[in-house]
Amino acid sequence: MKSGRYDMYNDNKFKIGLFGANCSSGRAIVKNIPDRWRADWDSCSEMARLADEGGFDFILPIGRWKGYGGESNFQGSTYETITWATGLLAQTKRITILGTVHAPIFNPLVAAKMMVTADHVGHGRFGLNIVVGWNEPEFQMMGHQQREHDARYDYADEWITAMKRMWTESQAFDFDGEFLHLKNVVAEPKMTHVEPPLLINAGASDAGRAFSLQHCHGFFTNFVRREANDTVEFVKKFKQDAAAIGREINVFTQGHVVCRPTRKEAEDYYNYFTTEGADFDAIDEILRLKNITPQNTPDYAERRRAIPYRNIGFPIVGSPDDVAEKLAEIHSIGISGIAFSLVNYVKETPLLAQEVFPRLKRMGLRV
Repeated sequence: MKSGRYDMYNDNKFKIGLFGANCSSGRAIVKNIPDRWRADWDSCSEMARLADEGGFDFILPIGRWKGYGGESNFQGSTYETITWATGLLAQTKRITILGTVHAPIFNPLVAAKMMVTADHVGHGRFGLNIVVGWNEPEFQMMGHQQREHDARYDYADEWITAMKRMWTESQAFDFDGEFLHLKNVVAEPKMTHVEPPLLINAGASDAGRAFSLQHCHGFFTNFVRREANDTVEFVKKFKQDAAAIGREINVFTQGHVVCRPTRKEAEDYYNYFTTEGADFDAIDEILRLKNITPQNTPDYAERRRAIPYRNIGFPIVGSPDDVAEKLAEIHSIGISGIAFSLVNYVKETPLLAQEVFPRLKRMGLRV
């Protein structure tokens, strides 16, 4: 078994994680249907236990501070992710658990100390997903003025650079950047490892990719089957760019899994929660935040209908055989892993562990 935290302490060729379980509804914009994920603590705790014992590699939360309304108030009840991860790390033994942190709203010294605490609780299993923010109502709630897009990553660059020094340097230091002006900084204890924790980012812009190349160990990109050839070229070019500056970065993707004993059961349920089970009032609010309204968008009804499918990322729907084959297909184009959501993480995780993972093992993707 590998000892590095960047390998999540295992030799699985294709890493598999759960995505969005700290938020009510997860990533499925559904009404108050019976299986809707409530994200209460006991459910999150059970989800983490099942994932840890079932062989999942990581758990990735969403940084969310305000819901989207509708019948379900989509993602309206959420846990702050560093403390959430710390609690789950204390109850698990093997799985890597990340925090998703908005750099602009977390003081770097406070954040660095919180993350060290999480890392010690998990004996090195804490990871960090760095985000810079886009949701204006969330920032308004905090009285925070967002910077221009590229400047957000300039700030994040200083933020993580300062924290890396806090995690490694024993002597007091000053940090005088464009945004951060820190004096006589000391921070003890240090991380459990000499190197920083597993760092990931999903910035799709040039500035976001440049930030990931400089700082991160994992980069998330979207996967669309009809654009698979483009993804192959993207992954190849991204890894070449990383190698050119002496770094090695894995590329991941995200999606949503509906796995049932038969393909028909899975397809029927997928069609249900993306149509009559969808919370379209919440979808209207999501679109409004992006300045997409019936008044300014002629094809608004079509876009509205597409959101339940698009929001969850790449759909992986079918029997255990189908799901394993689709995951293998994603790996075949150079993707190192996937973080996916489920409608109900507790109910659906066991079938994946018991039926899909053994199939992936036979394919040589899991150990």
